Amino acid sequence: MGEHAEGAGGLPGDVPEAQPEVPAVPETAEVPVRRRGRTALLIAGAVVLGLVAGTCTGYLIQADREPTKLPSLSQPTMLQAKGPAPEPLSAARDRQVKTDGDLRKLLLTKPKGTKDADWLADDGWMDLAAYADSYEKPKEIFGDLVGDEFRRAAVTGWKEGSAYTVELRLVQFRQEQSVAAADYCDNNQYWAEHEESTDSWPVAGTGTGMAYVHHKPHTEAGYLPVYSAEAHAWRGDIAVEIWVYGSKSVSKKKIMDLAERQMERL
Repeated sequence: MGEHAEGAGGLPGDVPEAQPEVPAVPETAEVPVRRRGRTALLIAGAVVLGLVAGTCTGYLIQADREPTKLPSLSQPTMLQAKGPAPEPLSAARDRQVKTDGDLRKLLLTKPKGTKDADWLADDGWMDLAAYADSYEKPKEIFGDLVGDEFRRAAVTGWKEGSAYTVELRLVQFRQEQSVAAADYCDNNQYWAEHEESTDSWPVAGTGTGMAYVHHKPHTEAGYLPVYSAEAHAWRGDIAVEIWVYGSKSVSKKKIMDLAERQMERL
């Protein structure tokens, strides 16, 4: 019995197929990595050397120059004006003299035929506590008034029969840190404008002064409906507040007349 060729893992008599040649692959394939060149370092070094050389050159050039002469400190002689000096403003024209005096004298006087307001202090002043108490949240407004440099408040008011009551306030601030009078005027105007059924008009000659008439009455259980109108303006360090309440709607003419006459006195 003849010998049979044995294929790798085959049966006797099988002829092994030719295997394709596989090219040899290196065990470790090196991936080319870009090396950091020296060009950037050379450029950076050249820039630094250039700056140093430029600075040294400028210093040497400046050192060789003669110092620039400074202008003379003396000023030309001012000619003195001739003639008498202008007279100081009279108390009627000097607003500061008016507002530093008795603030109550700048309030409108009580009209004839009206009655005194028995809810106000007899002396016509409102101190810090009394003024803060006129707000819905006295404790909060008290702290705000202290920070806003509240100085004093003068107040007057009257009753017109059984129909209306009127109250006017001049609230003065020191204003060493801020323009508090204008701020308080703006705040009062903000709340007045957001009342329902309200008409408003600018008060002539006041810049930003406004008057308001509220057509919807304030109602509370056990009380008659109350209509109201108000006006707010400011001048210098004084905020002007005018309030009118009545059993019937307040006319535009009434609130505007009070506002315009009160501002004229300031």
